[in-house]
Amino acid sequence: QVHLVESGGGLVQAGTSLSLSCAASENAVDSITMAWFRQPPGKEREFVAGLSSKGSATSISDSVKGRFTISRDGAKNTMWLQMNSLKPEDTAVYYCAARAGTLVLTSASSYGLWGQGTQVTVSS
Repeated sequence: QVHLVESGGGLVQAGTSLSLSCAASENAVDSITMAWFRQPPGKEREFVAGLSSKGSATSISDSVKGRFTISRDGAKNTMWLQMNSLKPEDTAVYYCAARAGTLVLTSASSYGLWGQGTQVTVSS
């Protein structure tokens, strides 16, 4: 079974950038639909961005559109989330998720594979 491991979180100031990575344990990044979710303190997990398994479709949440970019490198079995112009409201635990289908769905329940999460804290 494929395992996902996130890295790159940390404490940063508002207005700066941070890049998260999600490494898959097997050569499966190009064959599964992958996404980033986040869970702010005291709130439910929410969709951030996703890439379809065929690489033809990308979905970005309105709350981060224009600031966050999702990308994938199949050769490195890795997906990234480039986060620019960070805001305090971006503070959350960020999770990498994957599903076998080809559609980028925004519901967390649609994803059966999850990483352990990485904390991102943005100070004002």
